[in-house]
Amino acid sequence: MTDALHLRGVLLPDEVERDLWIVDGRLTFDAVSGAESIATGGWVLPGLVDAHCHIGLQGDGAVESLDVARAQARIDRDAGALLLRDAGSPLDTRPIVDDSDLPRLIRAGRHIARPRRYIRDYAVEVEPADLVEEVRRQAAYAGGWVKLVGDWIDRDIGDLAPLWPVDVLTEAVRVAHEAGARVAVHTFGAEASADLIGAGVDSIEHGTGLTDDHIAAMASSGITLTATTLMVGTLADVASQAREKFPTYAKRMQAVGPRYAQLLRSAYEAGVPVYVGSDANEDRPHGLIVEEILALHAAGVPAEAAVAAGSWAARRWLGLPSIEEGAPADLVVYAADPRRELSTLAEPGRIVLRGRVV
Repeated sequence: MTDALHLRGVLLPDEVERDLWIVDGRLTFDAVSGAESIATGGWVLPGLVDAHCHIGLQGDGAVESLDVARAQARIDRDAGALLLRDAGSPLDTRPIVDDSDLPRLIRAGRHIARPRRYIRDYAVEVEPADLVEEVRRQAAYAGGWVKLVGDWIDRDIGDLAPLWPVDVLTEAVRVAHEAGARVAVHTFGAEASADLIGAGVDSIEHGTGLTDDHIAAMASSGITLTATTLMVGTLADVASQAREKFPTYAKRMQAVGPRYAQLLRSAYEAGVPVYVGSDANEDRPHGLIVEEILALHAAGVPAEAAVAAGSWAARRWLGLPSIEEGAPADLVVYAADPRRELSTLAEPGRIVLRGRVV
């Protein structure tokens, strides 16, 4: 793949200064003579993780080509995000999963929603009677995850409402798990949350309506929360456009932003695993994972835990190792300890992806 590479630095999260070699895209602690040195000194972090983004998505559906999707992923890569969990895309991104210059991509296939109960042209739209079979199809098509829309505006009541009956939802989650897939669910309101948690979903995305009781139930069940703070900060402006037609919905959505930081802090303190995602697509900028980590810390999560949420802890959650013998060589080198000064994350000195210096 390449000639051997060498670097030395403080390896995080272990805080041990060591030499590290890269051979054929893998890490090793066994010395390799003649290796090219690419970094001496600094702090070495497992590649950052954007746990909720959208590769191949734009405001009106799928982007026009895989080249646009590749460009999106490269922006994330250049910000240090070397592992992406795509949380739903109408574009078939399977052809780019193994692109050598792109971040590793874990796919959730397409969103699944009910007709007229999500953003047009984003989702596969099915009625509840067909949900289980569609989950089965998406589990086979995707790359380890299935993405459900748990709630969205119901035009008849003018407010958020759950999309799925609890019995159908529970069976759909069971079928996904049986197929080896995990289930991520979009939710903004409180009404759907108890059913989602009870059904055994694996991650709540956004989760702006979670209550303390929901958080306690998530903690006891091991259900994760993906924080998307930057997107949540835009919801008031988005909702204002619906004020005339759906005033109840608009009022609700304008209230979620101010309480989101407290919600994230409460979830972290309760023991809910919290990860970070940019919710990026072609219309919401890619490359903002560092800002999401900073926002999680600003919400009251300790700096080291915030870094872990966007690096080694998220990698472990998604099934990839960090810095260890034989692990894929995906790492970022910083001049200073990013846990001490989070803004350092925006200034990578070296980015190594799949064993190659970016």
